[in-house]
Amino acid sequence: MAQLIDGKKISKEIKDELKAEVAELLKQGKTCALAVIQVGDDPASSVYVGNKKKACAYIGIESLSYELPESTTEEELLSLIDKLNKDPKVHGILCQLPLPSHICEDHIIHAISPKKDVDGFHPQNVGNLVIGEKGFVSCTPAGIIELLKRYQIPMDGKHCVVVGRSNIVGKPMSLLMLRENATVTICHSHTQNLKEICREADILIVAIGKPRYIGADYVKDNAVVIDVGIHRNAENKLCGDVIFEEVEPKASYITPVPGGVGPMTIAMLMHNCVEAMKLYS
Repeated sequence: MAQLIDGKKISKEIKDELKAEVAELLKQGKTCALAVIQVGDDPASSVYVGNKKKACAYIGIESLSYELPESTTEEELLSLIDKLNKDPKVHGILCQLPLPSHICEDHIIHAISPKKDVDGFHPQNVGNLVIGEKGFVSCTPAGIIELLKRYQIPMDGKHCVVVGRSNIVGKPMSLLMLRENATVTICHSHTQNLKEICREADILIVAIGKPRYIGADYVKDNAVVIDVGIHRNAENKLCGDVIFEEVEPKASYITPVPGGVGPMTIAMLMHNCVEAMKLYS
């Protein structure tokens, strides 16, 4: 039976560490403000934005809220980002995705200054990750690395299979695992023999975006299984990309949904905000 990887507990530890760090930085006269932009009133986005504001309050940094109507034009949003880029009091800018269909997400991601891109989505920060230079790293993959480290799960020399190739999770995840000296295979919708490849993984990271897709027949005995997915099933209960009750008896470690990877995303966002505070305050 697998040991559960408790993302809620580790997230709390990280936020407590950051809270102490922020208190010290404030004594040195350094301040931090995170600008959070939400366009429209998508219920899931509203929950995420609320959680980010709570995390800011907990660690002691200011959050500035910009709740814009669905009808906001791309030009209006770009104008706000330009203003925030130029504001020395703002150290992080976060634009909650997804955006309404009339706004190009790439234009918005590119417009945020790389120095304030605490989501780690700007091409400059992604490029820094590719070549191993410092920069903000996408929060979900960074959180997964932190979970593996804090549970003392070896990555060096292990075969890691990443299922999914999104810009937000799959691609940066594979690069971070390479940085930890893992041997990495990336799978996606065109991969042949997906099941066989997954069964070779010492560490299986699933970000496929399909509810309860990965069953026990995809997992080798004693593999570490990280489930990035989050969905609601027919009974409106949260579930992941992994069929938890099937896979858990085979795995050595596994993340639950909820309470696994999810809380780490916000913890690492706070980490990036504190890094911005240290670098640019």
